[in-house]
Amino acid sequence: MSETLTDRRASLYEPVSHLMHRDDWERLYADDIEAILRLKKQHDAVILAHNYQTPEIFHCVADIRGDSLALARAAQTLDQSVIVMAGVHFMAETAKLLNPQKTVLIPDTRAGCSLAEGITAENVRALKAAHPGVPVVTYVNSTAAVKAESDICCTSGNAKRLVEGLGVPKIIMIPDEFLARNIEAETGIEMVTWPAHCEVHERFTPQEIRQYRRIHKGVTVIAHPECPPEVVAEADFSGSTAQMQDYIAENQPEKVLLVTECSMSDNLSVLFPATSFVRPCNLCPHMKRITLAGIRRSLETMQTPVSIPAHLQPRARLAVERMLAA
Repeated sequence: MSETLTDRRASLYEPVSHLMHRDDWERLYADDIEAILRLKKQHDAVILAHNYQTPEIFHCVADIRGDSLALARAAQTLDQSVIVMAGVHFMAETAKLLNPQKTVLIPDTRAGCSLAEGITAENVRALKAAHPGVPVVTYVNSTAAVKAESDICCTSGNAKRLVEGLGVPKIIMIPDEFLARNIEAETGIEMVTWPAHCEVHERFTPQEIRQYRRIHKGVTVIAHPECPPEVVAEADFSGSTAQMQDYIAENQPEKVLLVTECSMSDNLSVLFPATSFVRPCNLCPHMKRITLAGIRRSLETMQTPVSIPAHLQPRARLAVERMLAA
């Protein structure tokens, strides 16, 4: 291996050096990382990675990293002609809505979401018929067809501000029942909900949180608002993945339990080496379908491009643009 290549690989490995051995990184990931970096230049491509992606993706090949809101905002201003979404399908759809003329690739079409799959456009129309005149606020974890039936989208990071900004006493908030109930508790605004849940966050329990506190004295508990309300009530702070990162940066706790998908702890441990992360390892099976090998294959074959039916695009895009403008 040439000295130049050795130096370059050392630089690529450094962000994940405390998470994996160099030999393992070289054997499992280095060739794919080198190929992906080359293919990005070849195809004028940019990789967007959600906070739940594994460290070798998040730190070694991603160009833009963040939560759903950050990725949506970034998607508005991209110059590259090809976008690769290292995330789940609804995120790729959102990027496509905001970039209809660009190629948006999802490396694995099986990377779905229990929330997006938990409600249909027909369900939304039925809710609107049952509650005429009540605005529909739809979590960005939803399909384009559901977004098209909505007044405005939100993320876990801006949901509270958006619903308060509507200035109404009652809102249809879909599809995440727990997010809606948590926002209802914070704002006092009545929420009409739908019984869909995140398959990662719904598994956490208050008993589990209390057990972690007993084992790890002095731990700061930070819960995602997709968790059940009784779990959020046990936490010291609740917020989106971006808000979790901001909280740690501002408060610098010695020991943290992130009540969310466990790759979040791996990725933040790189940014905050002085903080000890307790890892409750609930993995999202959909996020984990995105791999380095899959990203490489996607760029080699330009598969699989995301498409959205033309009749859905204007209304779905409007709901997303309203979210980003609010």
